[in-house]
Amino acid sequence: MESILASVPERIATRVQLLLASAPDSEASLRYLERPRGENLSAFDRISSSPAALRYAINLFSYSRFLSDAVMRNPERILQVADSGSFYRVLTAEEYGERLLAFLGKDRAAAPAAEDLARFRRRQYLRIALRDVLGAATLSDVTEELSNLADAILDFAYRRIRAEYVARHGEPRLADGSPCGFSVIALGKLGGRELNYSSDIDLMFVYGGAGESDGAAPLSNKEFYKKVANDYTAMLSTYTSEGQCYRVDLRLRPDGRLGEICISEEGAEAYYAQRARDWEKQMLIKARVAAGEPEPGQAVLNSVEPLIYQSSLDFSAVEAVSETRQRIGEKAAARRASQGGLDIKLAPGGIRDIEFLVQCLQRLHGGREPWVRHGGTLLALFRLRDKGLLSGPEYARLADAYQFLRYLEHRLQIEEDRQVHALPADPIQLDLLARKMPAGAGGEKLTGATLKKRLEELLADVREIYERVIHAQKPMYYTAVPEPLPVEDEVEALAPASNLTRFLDQRAPHLAESVAGAGLHRGRERFEHFLEKAFAHPETLARLDADPELAAGALDIFEHSPHFADDLLREPDLLNEIGRPPELDAEDLGDAAVLRRFYRRQMLRIQSESMLAAPPIFETIGRTSALADRVIEAAYRLAVRETPRPAGGYAPRNQMMVIALGRLGMREFDLGSDADLLFVIPDADAGQHAFWTGAAERIIHILSSYTAEGMMFAVDTRLRPNGREGDLVQSEGAYKSYFASHAEAWEGITYMKSRGVAGDLERATGFLNELQVVDWRRYGQSMRSRKELAEMRARLEREQGSRNPLKAGAGGFYDIDFALMYLRLKGAGIFYKVLNTPERIDVIEKMGHLEREDADFLRDAATFYRALDHGQRVSTGHAEGSLPSAPGQLENLAALVRRWTPEHLHQERLDATLREIRRRTREFFNRLFGR
Repeated sequence: MESILASVPERIATRVQLLLASAPDSEASLRYLERPRGENLSAFDRISSSPAALRYAINLFSYSRFLSDAVMRNPERILQVADSGSFYRVLTAEEYGERLLAFLGKDRAAAPAAEDLARFRRRQYLRIALRDVLGAATLSDVTEELSNLADAILDFAYRRIRAEYVARHGEPRLADGSPCGFSVIALGKLGGRELNYSSDIDLMFVYGGAGESDGAAPLSNKEFYKKVANDYTAMLSTYTSEGQCYRVDLRLRPDGRLGEICISEEGAEAYYAQRARDWEKQMLIKARVAAGEPEPGQAVLNSVEPLIYQSSLDFSAVEAVSETRQRIGEKAAARRASQGGLDIKLAPGGIRDIEFLVQCLQRLHGGREPWVRHGGTLLALFRLRDKGLLSGPEYARLADAYQFLRYLEHRLQIEEDRQVHALPADPIQLDLLARKMPAGAGGEKLTGATLKKRLEELLADVREIYERVIHAQKPMYYTAVPEPLPVEDEVEALAPASNLTRFLDQRAPHLAESVAGAGLHRGRERFEHFLEKAFAHPETLARLDADPELAAGALDIFEHSPHFADDLLREPDLLNEIGRPPELDAEDLGDAAVLRRFYRRQMLRIQSESMLAAPPIFETIGRTSALADRVIEAAYRLAVRETPRPAGGYAPRNQMMVIALGRLGMREFDLGSDADLLFVIPDADAGQHAFWTGAAERIIHILSSYTAEGMMFAVDTRLRPNGREGDLVQSEGAYKSYFASHAEAWEGITYMKSRGVAGDLERATGFLNELQVVDWRRYGQSMRSRKELAEMRARLEREQGSRNPLKAGAGGFYDIDFALMYLRLKGAGIFYKVLNTPERIDVIEKMGHLEREDADFLRDAATFYRALDHGQRVSTGHAEGSLPSAPGQLENLAALVRRWTPEHLHQERLDATLREIRRRTREFFNRLFGR
């Protein structure tokens, strides 16, 4: 070590020693640093020049031999990662596609070699692996990004090979002359977007149908795509000096090894309808089109979907597939015997058992609950819990086990880029593996012994749930969801008191009285489940019995909000939040996990107050907006603290402005809303663009990451200049230039619903004032916006109106919003820091642009639409585009909407009131826009 440190400045030597002390395998890191001087000094000098690169390198040397060797040969690779502005976010498949084109260059892009694709894959693995081992990405982030990378390579390789055959034989066409497409369907872990570092990729190929190519040397579509599929598989699987790109497994195609390498859309549909075995249908739960033309593959998946999911609780389906489970167990035993260590994938209670169990639950319940149909195991687990098909403890045990096992799988495979699932038998190697695992919740690091103990506990947990759910005739918590009854039948069916509620008379007489007077109908079953838990926690029962107001509130929530009722079932302690006012400044939010818990609890306080006290709807969504502001501001501080500091003594504080648009910009944010955000830096800070891009990506990650606590809210950044193509973070000057010369009318007007929510708020307000002046000069004075806005509104109606009539259909909320944006632009010379919808109506009326009768109607219509949207969010946890079709759900929604709307809107049924408001809204819109 002395040899390598003697030639560098003391500050670098000290940094190296500190990094080595915290590295999980300091001996491996040291070996790379102390290679022969001729090979190593140049690389070391270049890496040590960047503090971030040095930290990345020493950590990488501990985790991955194959990536470390690549870095020592080409140190600029780690320097590129260290200087990247995208380190703290997941790259999409489209972004990887752009990187692949740039990597190949114009010459090689036309005819890439297998080695080119394998080399690109390894280069991208460097960034993904560093995000993983440095804790900059969650497990879900890593598996999603590995899958996105694979999608990009698969699509690029297919299109290049297809282009070669089109040049020789012409475009393949169907009998009617239309183009014949070809879909690459991903199955297994890639299909579920949960790929690991060294997975096989399970693929299936489907082409559109019979026909032939239209060139001088035509081929039938079948022959054309057989040639494409063979060359495609060979390119991906070929061994090169950079290793394989991917090991392709085609055995899951129709008829397995005996089947054609590709099959027509019609042939695939017939196979799954008539001959496919049960396990073949089940494995399609994870299927998706990953590359090629989507149409033929999606048509097959759509046709098979009804065959996958059962509409009743039929354990014969599980028993049929469990034969596959038996074969897996036999294979696991053989593999363990040959490798000498525990196979974490195939061992009883291992990765495969969890995935198998989740798919069985999805099959049995997916017929009634489409929400649980998802290819990803972790998200499917969350949705099964969300619908009450797994209890809270079952979900926690399965999710903890799956995440631990997948982390362990990644640590095994990242070392040599090999498909390894067996633990090392050598105790020293097991200790080393344990040190590479993420720390526990309390910060404790694992040893070989504690790793084995933890693994045994998790496998036992999974086995217990597996045996109970798969093999028991009537599992404890595993019941079918009943068909909804008509309201009158439902009331009659639930009228007799259950034994559980009668038992309340003895244990909690005051609560029993509240339950008897509440008239529970829709929420009765959930509340009885809640009482079962309360009997096991006497303090919860005592609280409800002693506090009639709390009991009444809880009963109201169970009756009208299945979403929050399920939250209370999963976590009864949340009962403490009901009836308490929001406290947005009361906690230190210095940690992402604390921030998520804070958001969840404060959201329940706000929404329970909305249901129980029924404040005006715009007050409620104003409070929800304030909560979103608070967590964005806290995420901003966390991101600045956690993003690696830039060189040169730059001191990041609050220079970057975070600006909200849309619902959050107007203070009309609600439960389940997305946040439209922009990230803007002063021109003077443009030299620190890379740092602030990293910070912005970190903010997005904190706010929108999926965790066991769920996610706070999704972040949408597409409203920035040039949309997806534009930089995530842009300077004030870039914004002003774009709006002065390039922005369309709808973009400029959209920014009139904007405000600063984090960073330098005073500067953000001034900046938005300047943008509004630019908007007014371009559009307000000339009135160019009228035609463009009408065209934009018509396009939204055509594209979204049928599936989202409440918002985008004729007379929907967009009619109100577009009308107010247009009228507001007439007075854009007057700047307002923030205006919600009623305030916009007031301002426009006072300016003389609205008649009083129209203004009164628009206030009623806006209140009604927001109340309708809020009621659906409170009930289900997310927005819906139309009224519910089930009578019971519609009655529940009507009861909620009446709480937040004026009395004169209660004269008719909810659907009749909506029809009249839509009619009058469209009449006003047409009158304003001259249509």
